[in-house]
Amino acid sequence: MKSVGEIFTRGLWRENPVLRLLLGLCPVLAVTTSAENALGMGIATTFVLISSNLVVSAIKGVVPSQMRIPIYIVIIATFVTVVDLVLKGYFFELSKSLGLFIPLIVVNCMILGRSESFASKNGLFKSLVDGLGMGVGFTLTLLALGSIREILGAGALFGVALVGLDTPRVLLFVLPPGAFVTLGFLLWMMNLLDRGRTRNA
Repeated sequence: MKSVGEIFTRGLWRENPVLRLLLGLCPVLAVTTSAENALGMGIATTFVLISSNLVVSAIKGVVPSQMRIPIYIVIIATFVTVVDLVLKGYFFELSKSLGLFIPLIVVNCMILGRSESFASKNGLFKSLVDGLGMGVGFTLTLLALGSIREILGAGALFGVALVGLDTPRVLLFVLPPGAFVTLGFLLWMMNLLDRGRTRNA
């Protein structure tokens, strides 16, 4: 049986949703033109992931097996609606920047996958920890992508120009191809670190 620490940390490294499982790549590639957008999407997704995990875990004993997927989708859609309304009400500029990708959290296979593979088989606390770990791993990956792309493509971070930055701005990084290049670099770094850990083990 996995400990709470193992459940949390596997979302950060061994089962990182983006860099290991390659899940939810549509918003990962589309919204990471800036660190602010990346952080906003990461927090929104983490909220939905944790909330849906908790509800699925709480009702797992009464959900008919043949109806579980539609029910999980309704649960996820409910929390996505909450996020969408909060963003529109209190963070309108961020909501405009993220656009359609907030409603598309409903069909993010990472969230449905955690509901099906973990929350429906475990208790509330472990489901909370799993959702938090996966969400933090997803958010950190988005933040890394968004920061790299914004620094190299716009010479700024969180919209603030970096004074004294001598690196020339490369427009490619704020365009769609830049997302693929940056993600490929992070995947390469992840594999490189893994090989180093394996050799040192």
